[in-house]
Amino acid sequence: MKPDATNNQMLLQWHDGLLLGYQPMDTVHEEFVQAVHALQTAPDVELPMLLTQLINHTIRHFSEEDHWMESTQFPARECHINEHAAVMKSMREVQDLLSAGHTTMCRRLAQELANWFPGHADYLDSALAHW
Repeated sequence: MKPDATNNQMLLQWHDGLLLGYQPMDTVHEEFVQAVHALQTAPDVELPMLLTQLINHTIRHFSEEDHWMESTQFPARECHINEHAAVMKSMREVQDLLSAGHTTMCRRLAQELANWFPGHADYLDSALAHW
């Protein structure tokens, strides 16, 4: 992540350290990182559109990973799938708040996703990629 001097947040950016070695997963992860970065750096007027795009991407992203885990009987699937569900729940709640004009909550979500994703990828997704 790279610091953003304008508001002291860490910007999520794609780098080779996020590669897990399973190309389909790496591709979808790069798209996720780009979507979070766009949300972090967008003007307020673009937040509703970008959050919708991020949610649509994440639905596909998590559904694909959940399918891989179920179809291969991945041992840690329950924990991983539950984490996906919790993230989606938070995203939808923030989308509702954003529709009521709460841009600060959307910015906070973007930062929380930027903080969460590297650890999630390194711990849970790397195990799935290896499996």
